[in-house]
Amino acid sequence: MAIKKAKGKGPGSSTIAQNKKARFEYHIDETFEAGLVLAGWEVKSLRAGKAQLTDTYILIKDAEAWLLGCHIMPLNTASTHVLADPTRTRKLLLHRKEIAKIFSRTQEKGHTCVPLKLYWKGNKVKCELALVTGKKLHDKRATEKDRDWQRQKGRIMREQTKA
Repeated sequence: MAIKKAKGKGPGSSTIAQNKKARFEYHIDETFEAGLVLAGWEVKSLRAGKAQLTDTYILIKDAEAWLLGCHIMPLNTASTHVLADPTRTRKLLLHRKEIAKIFSRTQEKGHTCVPLKLYWKGNKVKCELALVTGKKLHDKRATEKDRDWQRQKGRIMREQTKA
């Protein structure tokens, strides 16, 4: 019998950090999976869940992809002999064709590339990237309205099962 990892955030979960704001602010067109080049202290901090993806974005420079603005809080026990920079620019590991596709799509007006989440895949840290387009104000209102309706529907269903 195989043991499955739990979904979501918590003990036994593979998700380290999510960018919930990106799903609200943008329409997601296409997603990619990229590896991350990390230092030892960063891996230890990620195991402790000390990462944050808000206001993070992807930059393509010299045919390489970089993760900018990702905040990984250094543990005081892990980085004693290294000067730890929590917001340093980290290299993303992608295939050349994927980098070319992301670069060409981000050159179009209204398109950008943002990270959606950091997660464990085996003993490697992976970053889920997305090519996105910005939402208009009425789209954000519709998303909020739909979320409220789903919450209200869940309440009604719970009340019906109790009665």
